[in-house]
Amino acid sequence: MEQSAGSARDAHSAPVCYRHPDRETGVRCTRCERPVCPECMVSASVGFQCPDCVRGTAGEGPAPRVSRPRTLAGGTVTADPRLLTKILIGINLAMFVAIKANPSFLYDVVLFGGLPEKPFTPTSGVAGGEWYRFVSSMFAHEAYWHIGFNMLSLWWVGGPLEAALGRSRYLAVYFVSGLSGGALAYLLTPPDAPMLGASGALYGLFGATAVLMRRLNYDLRPVVALLVINMIFTFNPSMHISWQAHIGGLVAGVVTGYAMVHAPRERRALVQYGTCAVVLALALALALIRTAQLT
Repeated sequence: MEQSAGSARDAHSAPVCYRHPDRETGVRCTRCERPVCPECMVSASVGFQCPDCVRGTAGEGPAPRVSRPRTLAGGTVTADPRLLTKILIGINLAMFVAIKANPSFLYDVVLFGGLPEKPFTPTSGVAGGEWYRFVSSMFAHEAYWHIGFNMLSLWWVGGPLEAALGRSRYLAVYFVSGLSGGALAYLLTPPDAPMLGASGALYGLFGATAVLMRRLNYDLRPVVALLVINMIFTFNPSMHISWQAHIGGLVAGVVTGYAMVHAPRERRALVQYGTCAVVLALALALALIRTAQLT
């Protein structure tokens, strides 16, 4: 009975690449029907072929240049579509442990305008020349509920979006959204108000996900409901949440996400990364305006 059960499981397991037995795949060569993984796929007029079939005869001629399948946004399909999401979560957790181990470290990484305030010249904060705080604050959390909620959101939303966009485009949306949210918060909050957390970047991922789902004609109600719930918390005065960072990140995510999934194929990279550059330039302009006000 045990042997029969094991045989049934093996019969229903996913096939493995004929060149990489450790990699499961659901794609087969359109000529010989052997399973091939993303690394071995060669684009054909219809579907994909294995390297041996492309050479014409197995073992003869040079190996072809493998053309990897692409995502909707033009990114490369990878074996681990959540790799960057895992890395981002790891950085956030490492920063959280460092802050808990040394609470004074929190002051060095949070985002705030500048101290001391006018009529004195700021010596710390962004206005004091510490521009790195725009990035460090994106990975800093102080409360357990804060990092817990943000990391769960990053896993649920970021993972599928990374798979849909590809790594480089996903990372561009993440950082452009986070930096844009920080720039708007810097512009509109008091210079001594500390801000921290990955929420600005996460709201950007929410916005990009909504654009992607619209592009694929998926039901938008789940992501809209999630955004509405988050907005209720955002504008709740008792929560002490920076709505400026959330709104800035959301707008940046929608804009860059739209460019990612709607860019014309012939100018895809130019439109996608050009849009990211324009949004970053606008965020920089806001930051420079605020710095001029505080100095």
